[in-house]
Amino acid sequence: MEKSKVYFTDFHATGHENLLQKLHRLMKQAGFENIDFSDKYTAIKIHFGEYGNLAFLRPNYAKVVADYVKELGGKPYLTDCNTLYVGSRKNALDHLDTAYVNGFSPFQTGCHVLIADGLKGTDETIVPINGEYVKEAKIGHAIMDADIFISLSHFKGHEMTGFGGAIKNIGMGCGSRAGKMEQHCDGKPHVIQEACVGCGACTKICAHGAPVVANGKATIDQDKCVGCGRCLAVCPKDTIQANFDDSVAKLNYRMAEYALAVCKDRPCFHVSLICDVSPNCDCHAENDIPIVPNIGMLASFDPVALDMACADMVNAADIVPHSQLDKHVHDEKLAHEHGDHFHMNHPDTDWKTCIAHAKKIGLGTDEYELVRI
Repeated sequence: MEKSKVYFTDFHATGHENLLQKLHRLMKQAGFENIDFSDKYTAIKIHFGEYGNLAFLRPNYAKVVADYVKELGGKPYLTDCNTLYVGSRKNALDHLDTAYVNGFSPFQTGCHVLIADGLKGTDETIVPINGEYVKEAKIGHAIMDADIFISLSHFKGHEMTGFGGAIKNIGMGCGSRAGKMEQHCDGKPHVIQEACVGCGACTKICAHGAPVVANGKATIDQDKCVGCGRCLAVCPKDTIQANFDDSVAKLNYRMAEYALAVCKDRPCFHVSLICDVSPNCDCHAENDIPIVPNIGMLASFDPVALDMACADMVNAADIVPHSQLDKHVHDEKLAHEHGDHFHMNHPDTDWKTCIAHAKKIGLGTDEYELVRI
């Protein structure tokens, strides 16, 4: 496979061109206008940020992408799927509230927000891919309904996958609640007994009779459970949680296969910004100081090459003093990890397994030509 082109520009601005104009120019140089947007529904996949987190991408960047799509005749909308964990984006109503609080309203971005997997995370499209780890991906319905797919990613560290870039934004981000459970684990939730009030909401939503309430507490029959995740959405006390017990490699393999399910058979384009590189995901309700300085904006038709280029740039960057990564640098037990900022930041992760598997299944290539503009 020949090298993919990844276009890059730094965050320096002038009186003649601000960062928003620079992002537009980057996308144009990368071939954005080669896509036929005429009357096409265009999903712009973005992370709206958990309430309390301030490291997520500013909505101004989303407006640049949405306005560019409209300029070319398309019909853009910002989208994401509900979360598997308990937080401010667990259902569509809370998710929309959080998106608007964080600045992603139609008045600020120029387009509407659609929560792709519906009110409770159950609106999904089953996408057959017959992968090594995933046979049928469960993707948010409003994402699969789009004619064109664009990922707009905040590149940062991640406590389970090493980093969160384009592939994670696409694969994990576009999975419905059941899809997220399939990627994270074997899809078997459990009940925190001491917090359960025995209301029976989980028993009413389950089509398979897996949850049972006895003696005022619910339990879930693991043999009957199919891992749909619906019980997580309806529990009023948030006492049902997923079991994150699979290896990080399997998580990365499944995530890559989910990304392939989202991207295959339609035009796609990918943008990543390396700024406010927090050590953890934007799903956290807080963010620590960045682990490296702001680097720049990148765009490509290849999400694998894009992630690889971002990873290389972050690994080559100076470490921010007093950051979480800087503390790990001075940990003698992690001395052998020098040169891999992500693995040093989260020693139990292995981001390279995702890149390797994504390349193997044909999502893209890790060989890239960096075009600086």
